[in-house]
Amino acid sequence: MSGLAYGIQLPVQSQSTIYAEPWEADAGPADLVAIARAADRSGFDYIAGCDHVGVPRRLAAAMSTIWYDPVATLAFLAGVTERVRLLSHVAVVGLRHPLITAKQYATLDHLSGGRLLLGVGAGHVREEFEALGVDFDRRGPVLDETIDALRAALGPDEFPEHHGKLYDFEGLGQRPRPAQQHVPIWVGGSSPAAVRRAALKADGWLPQGDPRDQLPAQIERIRRLREEAALQGPFMFGAITEPLYVGDPGWEVGRRTLTGTPEALAESLRAYRAMGVDRIQVRFRCRDRAELTDQISEFGTEVGPLL
Repeated sequence: MSGLAYGIQLPVQSQSTIYAEPWEADAGPADLVAIARAADRSGFDYIAGCDHVGVPRRLAAAMSTIWYDPVATLAFLAGVTERVRLLSHVAVVGLRHPLITAKQYATLDHLSGGRLLLGVGAGHVREEFEALGVDFDRRGPVLDETIDALRAALGPDEFPEHHGKLYDFEGLGQRPRPAQQHVPIWVGGSSPAAVRRAALKADGWLPQGDPRDQLPAQIERIRRLREEAALQGPFMFGAITEPLYVGDPGWEVGRRTLTGTPEALAESLRAYRAMGVDRIQVRFRCRDRAELTDQISEFGTEVGPLL
């Protein structure tokens, strides 16, 4: 892809205080449908939902406990959209047996006509792992093997086979198969372990909001690791941009927010492409759903073609 593709993490479905807008607290399914349809119409590459099974009390004030299930949410939105892709950003796949994860996401890919992007990450909430009987301190190795098992279980074989330290299966048929011949797996996270995992085991990398000046070194490290391992084939480099507002907001959007004309925003965002990024994940400051869908439409119409 020669230009810079752009996607969006959906609001409403996760409401951490780090990024949630006040209006989201009272929002629901109808808002998600309107936002997903706006992204679908406006040329967005993907819409994304994230994953927490449960949030412990000690983190609930900061993270909130509003975390929609990504498979259910993306399947719901697949039915009301036509072309936008469906990204789990990220699924904590180590919390579940890979055959369960494969069954869910293969079905999603089948039902959506091949629109799944499987973003995976190691997770960070100890209590979540302990409640589900998964070793939190070994979540890195667990994720590594889970990715291998998912490669097999989401591949072309009706009877996938995997023999590892944690998981061992063969002779169990799973249909429907994914519509895609190869389901892209992207690894999320910016720790050295996550970057290495992305380089050696995935089809793409989703950083955890690295500042712009740190991205080139991370991208270079991934390229070097892949070269040393003689890994060929396409690889997707992602980035999460600063918050955006197309035009003059006329209200306090925060000093980190990029605002201005479509030309000015596009010029700023093209710097990501120059450092090797393929897809940016954008987020818009907004005071209600209507302002957000307007921003999505304006970005797609006015900024997207300049990327």
